Amino acid sequence: MQLIVSFYYLGGKGSLRVYFRLRNQSSMWFRYVLADKKDVVGLQEQVFVRKVIELHDKYLAYVNDCFQNHTLFHKALKEAFEVFCNKGVAGSSSAELLATFCDNILKKGGSEKLSDEAIEETLEKVVKLLAYISDKDLFAEFYRKKLARRLLFDKSANDDHERSILTKLKQQCGGQFTSKMEGMVTDLTLARENQTSFEEYLSNNPNANPGIDLTVTVLTTGFWPSYKSFDLNLPAEMVKCVEVFREFYQIKTKHRKLTWIYSLGTCNLIGKFEQKTMELIVTTYQASALLLFNSSDRLSYSEIMTQLNLTDDDVVRLLHSLSCAKYKILNKEPNTKIISPTDHFEFNSKFTDKMRRIKIPLPPVDEKKKVIEDVDKDRRYAIDASIVRIMKSRKVLGHQQLVMECVEQLGRMFKPDFKAIKKRIEDLITRDYLERDKENPNLFRYLA
Repeated sequence: MQLIVSFYYLGGKGSLRVYFRLRNQSSMWFRYVLADKKDVVGLQEQVFVRKVIELHDKYLAYVNDCFQNHTLFHKALKEAFEVFCNKGVAGSSSAELLATFCDNILKKGGSEKLSDEAIEETLEKVVKLLAYISDKDLFAEFYRKKLARRLLFDKSANDDHERSILTKLKQQCGGQFTSKMEGMVTDLTLARENQTSFEEYLSNNPNANPGIDLTVTVLTTGFWPSYKSFDLNLPAEMVKCVEVFREFYQIKTKHRKLTWIYSLGTCNLIGKFEQKTMELIVTTYQASALLLFNSSDRLSYSEIMTQLNLTDDDVVRLLHSLSCAKYKILNKEPNTKIISPTDHFEFNSKFTDKMRRIKIPLPPVDEKKKVIEDVDKDRRYAIDASIVRIMKSRKVLGHQQLVMECVEQLGRMFKPDFKAIKKRIEDLITRDYLERDKENPNLFRYLA
């Protein structure tokens, strides 16, 4: 990379503007990063973020050492990084790449093997890069999704690092930015205390015996990402567990409603096969499907779907994981790699593996689309709230001024699209929050 600083003297009094132009003569590492578009969140993207951090360190050193930490050069550096930090890379936004990079550092088994000091230093630099990203709300949603998985599935490598980056993000973006994430961390601590109370309740009440070991994580809906909640028809063994915990929770608090998110649950089943007995670590959906075969030798796709009360997509995913993937716990007829509504399934008693304890994962779901949809929905609410706040204080305002004030208010979290603002104004007019002036259609009045 080569640094070019261009000086422009404007006006007779010698005013100065400084522009940073970052030129790469070979473009080799850009080509390397963009080479494989299929690997959306893999090693290529980790390399990209690491290269951007190194690039920022390099030019920040130039500003501090060569240009005496002058504010004019800091401004030029900021403007230069804002240009390319807001461009997409291999089909992913920079906001998503930064969130994935943080997840890889903070989770167990990530590809970044760093010391505690190096992790802190890297997180500090990532938060500095976030200042150049216009879609901070998109980063927050991607980060929150990944934080939820680390916390719920015990994938977080170090709680101190989790709290540390939240502190850094709070200092950079404000308390509202991290309020839900901080709530998630606190929620998990309270959930552990709640589990301890549940275990004490069971030991003091011999009649309230769930029959199997049960761990329930009670969370506050408002803090966590939204998850699909289906009325899964649980096996009889699990129904009793739910009832026992519900009785315990109603004693503790009578004014809260429990919503069970079975898609996040895990179960340890003992599978008795012909060669040996094995422990299977599966999801609640997979466990419910497997337990159906305790009372039936053969089941059709439609019978499994009816008995579980799940959607087509979920049934296809769980049956594929049990009959077509690495561990074929079920035999499928016909023996193909695709699940279809005419298929039939049987328990594979001849299944074996060299391990006595195996984990059977579900095929991953691409959550990017849902995250973007959730962010778009939140942005609509944010634009509505901003317009109403402005009009409530100004009472009467022209279209152009309203749009500019709205952009200024929301600019800290995202860069609102002018068309989106116009659409929200029209929506607020139909909902009787605003009205157009009869003589001047570009003038709006607030309806109290």
